[in-house]
Amino acid sequence: MSENFESALTYSSYLAVEDLLKLQKPLSEGPEHDEMLFIIIHQTYELWFKQLIHEFLQVQRVLESGDTHYALSILGRIRTIMKVCVAQIDILETMTPLQFNAFRGYLSSSSGFQSAQFRKVEAILGRRDSRMAGHLPPAVQEEIKEITARNSIWDSFLDYLGKRGYSLPKDVISRDKSIAYQSNSAVQDVLLTVHQKDPESAMVAERLVDIDEGIQEWRYRHVKMVERTIGHKMGTGGSSGVGYLATTLFNPVFKDLWEIRSRF
Repeated sequence: MSENFESALTYSSYLAVEDLLKLQKPLSEGPEHDEMLFIIIHQTYELWFKQLIHEFLQVQRVLESGDTHYALSILGRIRTIMKVCVAQIDILETMTPLQFNAFRGYLSSSSGFQSAQFRKVEAILGRRDSRMAGHLPPAVQEEIKEITARNSIWDSFLDYLGKRGYSLPKDVISRDKSIAYQSNSAVQDVLLTVHQKDPESAMVAERLVDIDEGIQEWRYRHVKMVERTIGHKMGTGGSSGVGYLATTLFNPVFKDLWEIRSRF
């Protein structure tokens, strides 16, 4: 009887709560009160990045199979996760510059720039840049190289449109997927037709715009959070801090979907 009780699945054992709660290990002396918040926020981001990768890979399979309704459901979930990621910055901004600087020195060379999972998210979304993973361990670099060699989310969406009977430029569909996609006027012509005559496909396209906007919002809020916390100091890990982050702003992922706005 006792053996059955000990082996029974519980909330704590299913979620590995005891292990989870041991993962927060402040380095500062005391430790500084706000270091716990900093750790938990960033660990939570890594969990959300893991979930985003999980959802993106699934929605790629679904788009490439032509399943509109399931794709809309997953894309809606991704959009909601992005909203949560943005909202977490509100919590982080309750920490003042003085409170952060009380333990910042203990971070040494560690930096969010080293987040392998966020680089994977970028790669799935379509970033193709040999420098994006050069600072990461070789095994991670290889994983990202494999991601960039196959369809991005945008390529999966183009495959979806092909399943719906749309004729897309062959040089776009058959191009080397390890090279970044460039805006294409012929693809934009197809997208205009989609919006004018195919409400279901247009809904999928608009979900992608929602996600793109969410990513841009997260980047903007992240830049402003860093700026209000450390100003224009050099970032940990040797990055230029706000200067580098600002270069990532206002660069849409799905450019064709934005460029057609002026043609409606």
